[in-house]
Amino acid sequence: MTPLPEPPPPRPNTAFRRLRGQLSPSEFAASVRRAAREIGEQVSCDARYIGRVESGAIRCPNYAYERVFRHMFPGRTLTDLGFASRESVRGHQARGPAGPPVPVPGPRPGCSEPQGKGTVDVFEESELLRRSFMAGGAAAAAVAAAPRSGTPPRRAGRRVGEAEAAAVEEAVRRIRVLDDRHGADPLYAHTAKPLSAAYALLDAGGYSRSIAERLFAGAGELAISVGWLAHDSGRLSDARSHYAEALATARVSGDAALEAHAFCNTAFLARDAGHPREAVRAAQAAQRVAERLASPRLLSLLALREAGGLAWLTDRGGCERALLRARTLFGRGPCDADPEWMSFFGEGELEGLEAQCWSALGDWKRAVAHARRAVALQNPHFTRNIALFTTELASDLVAGGAPDAAAASAGRALGLLDQVKSSRIRRMLDDTARILRPYGRDEAVADFLARYEAAAARPEPAPRPEPAGRTSPV
Repeated sequence: MTPLPEPPPPRPNTAFRRLRGQLSPSEFAASVRRAAREIGEQVSCDARYIGRVESGAIRCPNYAYERVFRHMFPGRTLTDLGFASRESVRGHQARGPAGPPVPVPGPRPGCSEPQGKGTVDVFEESELLRRSFMAGGAAAAAVAAAPRSGTPPRRAGRRVGEAEAAAVEEAVRRIRVLDDRHGADPLYAHTAKPLSAAYALLDAGGYSRSIAERLFAGAGELAISVGWLAHDSGRLSDARSHYAEALATARVSGDAALEAHAFCNTAFLARDAGHPREAVRAAQAAQRVAERLASPRLLSLLALREAGGLAWLTDRGGCERALLRARTLFGRGPCDADPEWMSFFGEGELEGLEAQCWSALGDWKRAVAHARRAVALQNPHFTRNIALFTTELASDLVAGGAPDAAAASAGRALGLLDQVKSSRIRRMLDDTARILRPYGRDEAVADFLARYEAAAARPEPAPRPEPAGRTSPV
């Protein structure tokens, strides 16, 4: 195989360093998070992210960070802040020192940007995810050198280091951003090779202790992200395998944060798969691990995972106690210990997960009230979650005896599914349409059902071949 050219060394961002002034990286990261909350954004900025910006490893921030930085430093362009222009790092033209370029989501709902100029082709972006990660020298070489027998790959002639660790981390961020906006269906098939490459890098050895920690954490988080794509696209057995792989990676490396994340997703999967007792056990295990991490927001989310399992067990008292604990913990606010992957967990998500609990308990009035707040409070970036909670609101409304309001909500969800491809949400909407059919004489219901049938009759794009992925535990 012809060796790929070495990436250029990162150029320190001295302009951004000057803006930090006398603040420590942690203090400056806290000011970034405060500024984000002022404009309704959610970023998981920490001292490490600031360090990567100042070292030049992040050549251009994603759109959420760009909005926050422009709010903090009004009138300054990305170039003024020391970043490369977005055009220079978008798509195939750029390969930063950390591997794949920063993802570019489409325009936010309500923005005036004309259609066609800012809209992302999710198939192109997800294919770019696979290609750009594999273009990283050691990542590609590690996979190419890995024998079919599963024995560790041969060394690729260069030491695994910062660029490879950063490539794994950026692949995780890219997947999450694309999933937030577009759902899992068009992404999952493109993640097998990046995941195999991440674990091949671990098997290659020859890296420092600090790089090893990042590779273990990055590979485990990538396994969880791929597992979530499998979960959201209806491949529950694949999701279980990927979460087990992440859990094994956490145990091998002694990474409590990764272990808590793997248990958190396992609890969610178990509930959706109809195993509520397993969901409760996994959520409780996650909480035991997370006690060491000093993140009230993480403990809040894990309490909600436990509440969801208890609701499906019809344990109303236990569910209410878990919900109260979740709200108390959430009320303590964000902190530096909050994991980066929790950027989705705002007040809208809290309301939505509580709505799911009341729905499982058959308390439709409370379910509707919380689902309405979940939709209203959701950050516009999380298009997939807006579609999810709008669909759940429709389901709760029809169960609560309000078919016309349910049809209106279902119609809004149907419109969002032009942007979001999630088999899980589509099945929920299918169930709602089926329950609404007996109310077809209602004008609002009839209008929704006509739109729904027309959408169902449109052919879906032909699925792309799905390569086999690595699913065995480490």
